[in-house]
Amino acid sequence: MSLLSRHRPPSDVDLEAVRRAMGAVSDPELHLSLDEVGMVGEVRVDRTGTAHVTVRLTTATCPMRDQLVADVGAAVDAVPGVAGVQVTFEEMSESERIQLATRLRGGRESGHAFGPESATAVYAVASGKGGVGKSTVTANLAVALAQQGKRVGVLDADVWGWSIPQLFGVRHPPVALKGLMLPLQAHGVSLMSVGFLVDGDEPVVWRGPMLHKAIEQFLGDVHWGDLDTLLIDLPPGTGDITLTLLELLPDAQLLAVTTPQLAAQTVAVRVGRMARNARMPVAGVVENMSTMVCSSCDAQTALFGEGGGARLADAIAAPLLGQVPLDLPLRIAGDDGIPAMVATPDALSVAELRRIAAELPVVRRSLVGRSLPLSVV
Repeated sequence: MSLLSRHRPPSDVDLEAVRRAMGAVSDPELHLSLDEVGMVGEVRVDRTGTAHVTVRLTTATCPMRDQLVADVGAAVDAVPGVAGVQVTFEEMSESERIQLATRLRGGRESGHAFGPESATAVYAVASGKGGVGKSTVTANLAVALAQQGKRVGVLDADVWGWSIPQLFGVRHPPVALKGLMLPLQAHGVSLMSVGFLVDGDEPVVWRGPMLHKAIEQFLGDVHWGDLDTLLIDLPPGTGDITLTLLELLPDAQLLAVTTPQLAAQTVAVRVGRMARNARMPVAGVVENMSTMVCSSCDAQTALFGEGGGARLADAIAAPLLGQVPLDLPLRIAGDDGIPAMVATPDALSVAELRRIAAELPVVRRSLVGRSLPLSVV
């Protein structure tokens, strides 16, 4: 028998079928098939029927190796005749990384993909003051939307008091691809936060121009992909970042979060009115901590008063989307780094957040006062 015939794969294993199966696997960070992004490397099958496949990584430090091994292994193992799968890795060349980054940008040299033509519903989640649970609402709405089958991203724009890394239990830095960052993935949601870029409790001391540039980069230099929904967790109040978002994302919708307490509701009115003055559409109001739920008997107490959400909704002419109770599972889940939507799906707070996500309106900005493109027919 010749050397060639000794190394020829078994006749019942189709190499092209193996390549197709591997190529159809979705990269967990890029949400594109391995074939589309050029990540399919060498494919061979030995005499025992074991398939040896190589995945070409964008970076040697890819944090999703284990998932790729599992997904590629399962896909290739399903090919008729394959008796086992061996997955190995190699890194893309510099030129390949540059080509991939250019392709992922969609040909854009600058700017972001969330303009008037975008199909992505963008919600700027805001509050008048801190401590009302705005980030908790953002995180759980995002997971609820992902559980509905939507492609969801969360941009943590609170550069001084970021909470999204803690709420999702994700802390490692994102992969950078020639000036393009890949959002981290958790519970079906794409995430980006300044908290992924700094060490531990290191403070971020940024002012106006630096804040503006950071938000620009989080929008334009992150590969968000084709999202159905992007939730932006704003810092409290009406400061520089909120003004930057109004400028960069005029088609975003405001989602205001308050507690029933008068002190929270009155300052939240300012954010809503600022949005109205800038012609930013307002999707609605979420009243958080509407009642406190007893962990023993499920009795509900209006610990922070009543009516704050309704008063805010009336003041800014927006619908009250829901009233989320404060219960122990919601607090524990946040401390544990697992969204309550995943950790305790039967909790009262989770049920209300899930309902709000299912009925979340999409409000388009009025064309009044906007510069519209002209086309010649």
